[in-house]
Amino acid sequence: MTRGHRSPVRPSSEVARSIAAALQEDRFRNDRTTRTLGIGPIPVEGRVIAQAGGVLSGMSAAREIARRTGLSIMRARPDGSPVRRGTEVLRLRGGAGQLLGAERTLLNYLMHLSGVASATARAVASARRARLPLEVWGTRKTLPGLRDLEKAAIVDGGGRPHRRDLSDAILVKSNHLVLVPLPHALARLTRGRDLRVRVEVEVRTAREAVAVARAGIRAILIDNATPPKARAIVRTLERAGLRRGVFVELSGGITPERVERYRNVGADAVSLGALTHSSRALPFHLELVPLASPSA
Repeated sequence: MTRGHRSPVRPSSEVARSIAAALQEDRFRNDRTTRTLGIGPIPVEGRVIAQAGGVLSGMSAAREIARRTGLSIMRARPDGSPVRRGTEVLRLRGGAGQLLGAERTLLNYLMHLSGVASATARAVASARRARLPLEVWGTRKTLPGLRDLEKAAIVDGGGRPHRRDLSDAILVKSNHLVLVPLPHALARLTRGRDLRVRVEVEVRTAREAVAVARAGIRAILIDNATPPKARAIVRTLERAGLRRGVFVELSGGITPERVERYRNVGADAVSLGALTHSSRALPFHLELVPLASPSA
């Protein structure tokens, strides 16, 4: 858990509902092909194989899919495991109709979530050798219904989940400040506030950062700043004696490939919406093995 932010819950009721809806979307109980060919009852084993290297995530979804479709899990690699092309990550047993009915939904979850974990791992690797320890955080830019699983995937890749939802901490951003100017917002934030609730304020300039830190806010978000501009803001805080005890987060257009450009800013974290909204899926495929001789 990162500085007061809740870790993702897995499995959660939201995850279970998402998986139930995904299976129903694919009409997994109404596979015309297996029914027409009469192969539904044939006992089979399914082996899920990685087709590229990366980091595995989505096993909690796989277990829920297996439970809902009546499949038995014989072997499963843990989330967060490194995989390479040819790695078997999951082995299932059941009827052919059950396994083929679950196949696409199962692979969709594993491919997407492992893609998120793999992108996070790349960003974490890029953050190494930073001037200060630099954490990689996710954002709320998640696919509807997949937030808990995507945030878990970020953790599997070595990152931090950040806020789960709007009730999780106070984060004052530019659109709030359009309605409440910064001086008034700071006055409201510091007036009798609950110290158990994390408060973070977005800034665009060094002057704003100094005002926020002097108001006693212990977390600052520098948004949409180039590395030189972000470094200048952090230096201003340092020179004013305000950097110690103030958590500095960077966001806005940062991708896993661009994280290393921000290593020497002197921030504590970078948050990347790209981890969830733009990660490339990690490919897997299912190999089916009959456990009894199929009839001709």
